[in-house]
Amino acid sequence: MTTTEEFRAARDQLLGLRTNYELARTEFRWPRFTAFNFGLDWFDAVAADPARSDANALIIVEKDGSSTRRTWAELSLRSNQLANWMRSIGMVRGEKTIVMLGNRVELWEIMLAGIKLGMVMIPTTTQMNRPDLQDRIDRGNARWVIAGAADTAKFDGVAGDYRIVHVDGGAPEAGFNYSDSHRADVEFVPGEPTLADETLLLYFTSGTTSKAKLVEHTHTSYPAGHLSTMFWIGLEPGDVHLNVASPGWAKHAWSNFFAPWIAEATVFIYNYDRFDATALMAQMDAESVTSFCAPPTVWRLLIQADLTALKNPPAKLVSAGEPLNAEVIDQVQRAWGQTIRDGFGQTESTVQTANPPGMPIKIGAMGRPMPGYDVVLVDPNTGQEGNEGEICLRLDPRPLGLLKSYYGDPKKTADALRDGYYHTGDLAEKDEQGIITYVGRGDDVFKSSDYRLSPFELESVLIQHPAVAEAAVVPSPDPLKLSVPKAFVVTAEGYEPSAALAESILRHCREHLAPFKRIRRLEFAQLPKTISGKIRRVELRRNEEARHGADASRNFPGIEYDESDFPSLKS
Repeated sequence: MTTTEEFRAARDQLLGLRTNYELARTEFRWPRFTAFNFGLDWFDAVAADPARSDANALIIVEKDGSSTRRTWAELSLRSNQLANWMRSIGMVRGEKTIVMLGNRVELWEIMLAGIKLGMVMIPTTTQMNRPDLQDRIDRGNARWVIAGAADTAKFDGVAGDYRIVHVDGGAPEAGFNYSDSHRADVEFVPGEPTLADETLLLYFTSGTTSKAKLVEHTHTSYPAGHLSTMFWIGLEPGDVHLNVASPGWAKHAWSNFFAPWIAEATVFIYNYDRFDATALMAQMDAESVTSFCAPPTVWRLLIQADLTALKNPPAKLVSAGEPLNAEVIDQVQRAWGQTIRDGFGQTESTVQTANPPGMPIKIGAMGRPMPGYDVVLVDPNTGQEGNEGEICLRLDPRPLGLLKSYYGDPKKTADALRDGYYHTGDLAEKDEQGIITYVGRGDDVFKSSDYRLSPFELESVLIQHPAVAEAAVVPSPDPLKLSVPKAFVVTAEGYEPSAALAESILRHCREHLAPFKRIRRLEFAQLPKTISGKIRRVELRRNEEARHGADASRNFPGIEYDESDFPSLKS
């Protein structure tokens, strides 16, 4: 059996079992390759199939309605041509390359060409500044940069032994013009086989609680490991899949590259400057989107619009990045007749735990372990497996979709892979049916009056209030209880911060939370986020320590509201 045939057999097995979760969990085994190259062994093989070659592999629609469309055959030949040109200018197999582009066709061309050539790519968001780029050059040992005209100037003053490929032309004497690649040969002859454990991707995490980690993935851990992501979404050949994610982050590779192309689906992108729910839904109708993935932030914005504007809702709706609140799931269900299925993974892995197609959903839960993943909850204090604790992956057998290492940091790697587990750092609990519910990051869960509180649980109640668009809960120092839950709230459209609104929200929490879980303080504020959109609760915690730490009894009129400010809320 060839490598292509072995991969297709694993893919087809999951396609055939996509509505039979129990059988998929029992029967699926990861394909184990000595050598594998996603571009050559899979993408080109699909492109050579007469039934698929002329189908669209990629559609990018701009805000003005213009579009770029590429078939499987076109991208196969173009990536061959680009790989030849990259080789001709001195790009050497294994060299690290920063790829800093938005959602434009060149990004997909470069990813495929880089895979075929054996480059190590460091996807990087265009929102990076010079210190961020210096960190990536230094820790990533980058020798090449590929960027558009709007971003190449950001490398002025960034030290390092690297060369720049200018995607939009205008290269200085020391640089290279991407447009020259169109003169290269379209017949690509690969060098030595691509070994399965060769490094392919280096991803800097978004750093919600600490300095960004550098995650190393191989030619199989993401390219083949995303079989689990395909299974979770329920993707099939011919689907048109829209995933709202920014290039430079792992989720973009998850669902704008590997998972849909593993399934032989079309990747659809809609570019916009400012989120417009109505315009997005119009494009979804126009392109007959059948599968839609978005982070909780986008889902929360969508439900503030008229969801019935989408005439033909996708049959497959999923969310990842942070847990999704029950209120959002319920509103989408009522409008579109479909349930959003949460999924959990990390930059370090493909989807580990999720709500798969064809299974009953427990609203607010992460779901069940995906095929190929042995997920257990380990008590951080005792190291024993049980029904609550840290989400861990058993390493015997090691799941294919797991990172190779934290690049350049053997100590951090050893800590994450200790005691026969991969440790995620996230906490969860499991019910009698084996369904796993997210509790929070280990760093985010806190104690109040000796009760352990989950920010996610409290935020889920807050967002049920019609005036709350987003919320984050952190501990606020208190002289008696050590800390009390404090909510930072972003108001929904049509609502303005006020004492009356604060009282209404606190009363809502009082009615829907047990006394020991009640929100005791509230502040209207914009939430600090990473550039990938995740809430930085660690920053909010630090600010609370600075504000209340010296004298936890102080209140700050006009900045925050305490439940004691409102006589109607006094016990």
